[in-house]
Amino acid sequence: MAVAMTLREDDLNSPEKREKHRIAVIGCGRIGLATACLFSEANFRVVCFNADPYLTNQINKGISVFDESELDKMLKKNLIEGRLKAIRDLKEAVSKSDILFLMAEIPIDGKKRPIYSNLEETCKEIGLNLQPGSLIIVQSTLAPSITEDLIIETLEKSSGLEAGVDFGLAYSPVKAPLGTAIKYLREHARLIAAIDEQSMRAAKALLKTVTNGELVEVSNIRTAEAAAVFGDIYKDVCIALSSELASFCEKARIDYVEVLKAANKQSNCHLSKPGLEGGETTETPYYLMAEAENVGIKLRITALARKMNNEVSRYAYNLIKDAVHSCEKTVKRSKIAVLGVSCHPNVKETKGSQVLELVRLLRKRGGRVSVYDPHFTYKELSQLGYPAERSLTRTLERADCLLIAVGHDKFKSLRLDRIKAIMRKPPIIVDLAHIIDPVEAEKEGFIYRGLGRGIWSK
Repeated sequence: MAVAMTLREDDLNSPEKREKHRIAVIGCGRIGLATACLFSEANFRVVCFNADPYLTNQINKGISVFDESELDKMLKKNLIEGRLKAIRDLKEAVSKSDILFLMAEIPIDGKKRPIYSNLEETCKEIGLNLQPGSLIIVQSTLAPSITEDLIIETLEKSSGLEAGVDFGLAYSPVKAPLGTAIKYLREHARLIAAIDEQSMRAAKALLKTVTNGELVEVSNIRTAEAAAVFGDIYKDVCIALSSELASFCEKARIDYVEVLKAANKQSNCHLSKPGLEGGETTETPYYLMAEAENVGIKLRITALARKMNNEVSRYAYNLIKDAVHSCEKTVKRSKIAVLGVSCHPNVKETKGSQVLELVRLLRKRGGRVSVYDPHFTYKELSQLGYPAERSLTRTLERADCLLIAVGHDKFKSLRLDRIKAIMRKPPIIVDLAHIIDPVEAEKEGFIYRGLGRGIWSK
């Protein structure tokens, strides 16, 4: 029988004590792999489960697909030292481990409702192979009630064990900014809740072996789920508000970027830059909206913010159309060079980005689109559905309009004179990332448009 559910800090205060425990990280995406690497670095024996054979093979070769240098180094080290491996057999991962970290991807269907069927199946398989005395820590952002009503209920039914009596369970969601998973898990505060005091004590003892950040205790799991979801929704609403205010600046001939810098000097203001960027946060509001329907509540502000943020690509399209029309051209048959497809600058991740939606809209309207992103290969961009080019020069050559969709650092050193020399006349820049100085662009002879840059709009 496993004893992980009764762990105390003294049970884990040396490498020799930690190596006696086997950890299974179920769902080795970016956060899952970072979790696995940190615990293996602390001398636990760790297996990563992922059903994707490509991802599993890459992990076992020491190749991270997540473009995070510290994660890459830690992965290679712990593979070599034999403390970490990836497997595709969930039964083996669970049955040979006494500590389980569960990371669940919750997809959204065409009606914008979360799909929990994969999570339920995973929990059934875990339950069938769960060792009595094990400790389970759920790390996914979930709607309030999902951990108790779906995860715990499914685990108990399939295992014949009782949560809090035969196995421990805690909830401690993690959502780290792209490129910083290891640092974030080590240093930042994280929520933690559990089904009972024993599970809380064991989970805290375990997490303290890899983090210096504060463990913020919450009285129950539903409260912790709500806190995690509400944080994401707050961010989503702020983005929608920022986009609306930028739209006002566009018409009122005010520079939103200057307003942003001044307004955010106030302690109560947290405006952001509008744009096509996204991330995991873009799906979280749908979790809560579905749960609200179940209890008879309509979240009007949450729903409106998500609707507005989903329409940014159409707003960007109208900027492009306006700029092209100002040159007595049309989007149809114009060549539009798109720079950047990531969901955030300087990362290799597209989740939540609206760049592909904008590209599809431009092509639907007859535009000839070429796409380049230095963080992706030509093949990777093509597989994602983009009309890719192999180089920046080829992308810009004979383009009517340059669209800067993502503010990668490599784009900040663009030479306007060189770009102008290879583009068609008059050259157009639509800067959604706010990395080009509008005054310099117009001095160089460009037609300039930018989200919220009302001073330069005609």
